[in-house]
Amino acid sequence: MRTRFEALTYALTFPDTYQQAPFHDPNWQLVRVKGSKKAFLWTYEKDGFINLNVKVSPAWRDFWRDAFASVIPGWHQNKDNWNTIILDGTVPDDAIKNMIADSYAIVTDNPTRRIYEAVKQIPKGKVATYSQIAELAGNKKMCRAVGNALHKNPDPSEIPCYRVVNAKGELSGAFAFGGADEQANRLRADGIEVLNGKVDLKKYAVHVVDGQLE
Repeated sequence: MRTRFEALTYALTFPDTYQQAPFHDPNWQLVRVKGSKKAFLWTYEKDGFINLNVKVSPAWRDFWRDAFASVIPGWHQNKDNWNTIILDGTVPDDAIKNMIADSYAIVTDNPTRRIYEAVKQIPKGKVATYSQIAELAGNKKMCRAVGNALHKNPDPSEIPCYRVVNAKGELSGAFAFGGADEQANRLRADGIEVLNGKVDLKKYAVHVVDGQLE
């Protein structure tokens, strides 16, 4: 990959993306995500080469910089979160595509969506705690966000939030499920025993290890 056209064409293959020149300068061509309007690819010519700025996670930032001399800290952007790829022919196409794809994934990441996807993993006959869902969603510290997301559940038939209980195995308040016994009834329909508004976590809780459901 040596040209701006190749980079832009690849970036635009990702869902809900569009190209923009926000600075009224044709040298700067960005690819953004619809809705949030966040840019995940910046392209511009500098010192005779097309450069690409891509967002990067801390876990991969230094790996890419160490792997290729033409991947450097982001030019004119936060150097902790962005890398610049100089298209001088020394960085393989697959590596460039991986970095662009990672940038898109970072920009489109949505914690609420990750929470809902985590809840969908709870199998019938099991429950998970708020902290376990937070861990499955990638951040053990966002238990409060889990609660907020579940109370706004857009599709209860597909996102079984009734299978989520607190750290003591206690059920949620009636308001979240439309009735005083609704959550308990749904859990019992799953084959889970509910006694005095609680579930035995030793018997029914899922096991989460290193952010994965076992």
